[in-house]
Amino acid sequence: MGLKEIKHIGVLGAGLMGHGIAQVFASAGYDVNIYDADPATLRTAKDRVARNFKVFIELNLAKPEDIERCLDRITLCSSIETLCQGPQFIIEAILEDLKIKQHTYAELERFAPSETIFSSNTSAISITEISAALDIKGRFLGTHFWNPPHVLPCVEVIKGAFTDEGVFETVYALMEKAGKVPVRVLKDVPGFLGNRLQHAMWREAISLREKNIASAEDIDKVVKYGFGARMPFIGPLETADLAGLGLTCNIHKYLFPYLESSQNPSPALEDLVSAGATGVRAGRGFYEWTPQKVHQVIEQRDAVLLRIIHEIVSPASTLDRIDSSRNG
Repeated sequence: MGLKEIKHIGVLGAGLMGHGIAQVFASAGYDVNIYDADPATLRTAKDRVARNFKVFIELNLAKPEDIERCLDRITLCSSIETLCQGPQFIIEAILEDLKIKQHTYAELERFAPSETIFSSNTSAISITEISAALDIKGRFLGTHFWNPPHVLPCVEVIKGAFTDEGVFETVYALMEKAGKVPVRVLKDVPGFLGNRLQHAMWREAISLREKNIASAEDIDKVVKYGFGARMPFIGPLETADLAGLGLTCNIHKYLFPYLESSQNPSPALEDLVSAGATGVRAGRGFYEWTPQKVHQVIEQRDAVLLRIIHEIVSPASTLDRIDSSRNG
């Protein structure tokens, strides 16, 4: 199936990621079917999509009428069978559990036409292992959106051991057409690209906190206001080239022996989990959290991300403003 044949999208799972993924495709002009096994989650999906537009409207990146246009394209489905009626591409965004995913794809294959493309939004589980449940394995691949999916542009398009090359390129093109920034993950490795990079940093950050080298606040500050501030505009390998690979190599020779290299979770992290300090849902983790603080952090996060992303995808406007300020 080619890109032109894809007119209708299915989203399986209406929770944290699913409703935002539905919003992405509906906003791009696609009809979207969405289903969730939990009726309450499904019932509130459109309300959550509507709320997601608030920050876009405040930043003049969307108009109030865009909400209704988006919602009109989304159909809530009462079963997997009805979900499969229409879409040429179905993306799954359910629990990160291999057995549950495999069972779900066996169900999808019962009802969807043989040419329908399937993908998983898994952030780490092997695409090849998930596909074991399918009779037609070539139509399956990974499409890992980043949270929040309606804000962050990157989508990892992951090729499993059996993924058809044409399917892989069609879905890559589909993500571009939907306004995302896809990247090709050519080998199915645990964690793909983003989570391997992210969790390597998290391991070091947690180790620094565990050894009382700095507070959680200061560890986060050095990322947010230090090297992290340039990361929306320049990646680690570009930075290495700019610094010089000779210098980079010498630093690695000196520094790597001192970095955290444990293959197990930090004891400090395990202690927090054992004590019930599991993060925002529990009200405490590395930080203390109130509902108001969580809401404030998420709102600020989304607003800042959208401003940055708008600058990245509109470099000409940025350069025009720089030139105007110089000429002024």
